Amino acid sequence: MSSAVFLKMHPENPDLHKIYKIVEALRDGAVILFPTDTGFCLGCAISQKNAIERLRRLRKLPEHKPLTFLCDSLSNIAEYAKVSNKAYKTIKGLIPGPYTFVLPSSPSVPKIVLDPKKKTTGIRVPADVLSQTLLRSLKVPLIATSAKHNELFDHYTAPELIIEEFGNQVDYVATADEYGFAGESTVIDMTSDDFSFIRHGAGMEKVREKTDIEE
Repeated sequence: MSSAVFLKMHPENPDLHKIYKIVEALRDGAVILFPTDTGFCLGCAISQKNAIERLRRLRKLPEHKPLTFLCDSLSNIAEYAKVSNKAYKTIKGLIPGPYTFVLPSSPSVPKIVLDPKKKTTGIRVPADVLSQTLLRSLKVPLIATSAKHNELFDHYTAPELIIEEFGNQVDYVATADEYGFAGESTVIDMTSDDFSFIRHGAGMEKVREKTDIEE
């Protein structure tokens, strides 16, 4: 168990010196706790196998459970997934935001984060400034799994309990004075051009406006 470094961030203008500290740690295999637009997440660099294994242990996730990761843009998504023309147009109309797109994976995705049977991957482009700044500085995607507290039904309403639960099990914790959590992400299956919902979550109004996916 580690003793984490806590760094308070401005939600709209994060200190780049603090960002670079976290990024260097991520490149060395760190696991972090950080706020995103959909709540606090446990994260690590997609290139760090040991960190991914550690993250799985922290969240008690089985090896076969696929892990979602964050990208900074649509072009970044296209590096890690096979994106059809229809999927490209749909994603372009929705990002950034609380949407997870399940897509056929490309060879760039490490096997350790994939669904071993389906060879699919879940990718999200977050809307919050902190996540985007981390991603652009790190230059590779961030594995991000929701940091959930066993005693909380809604883990967006009590971030201090999430920080208390995981703060001493990670290397860095990014905090802020206030959080703009939208809620759990909406998950859309785009493995074929017949899109479908895997989970209804935040941002459904925009999905209804931009797509014709049947609910």
